[in-house]
Amino acid sequence: MTQNGILDLRRVRTLTLIFGLFILWVIYQANTHPSNLLIAIVQTIPFGDKVGHAVLYGLLTLGVNASSRFRTVRFGSLECYLGTLAVTVFAGVEELSQITIPSRTWDSSDLVADAVGIAGFTVLSALWEQRSRR
Repeated sequence: MTQNGILDLRRVRTLTLIFGLFILWVIYQANTHPSNLLIAIVQTIPFGDKVGHAVLYGLLTLGVNASSRFRTVRFGSLECYLGTLAVTVFAGVEELSQITIPSRTWDSSDLVADAVGIAGFTVLSALWEQRSRR
């Protein structure tokens, strides 16, 4: 940690990379071993799958936004964090790819859960950015 109590960029990037690899592993497991222990545990929790989608993609959004130093891109009058955009595209492609994978079932509510997590943690990203700029 720095003297301000905010994680240094190298640690944030390392944690984000590890977390991103974890998400890729979860996706791989869901695509190839749909009955593994982690998935079975999540399925026992009411709305566990949806909460998992929101939290996983939300935390990834927060990490990527911080790792990119809260860099933004502009589309006309709309300004968006680059990390939020990247995670949104990744989540969308991953969810839509399930249509082509025989062992998976596409569910639009997963996409909604991803969006809720991404949006919520984008707000947290803005708060983190404000705090870190003080």
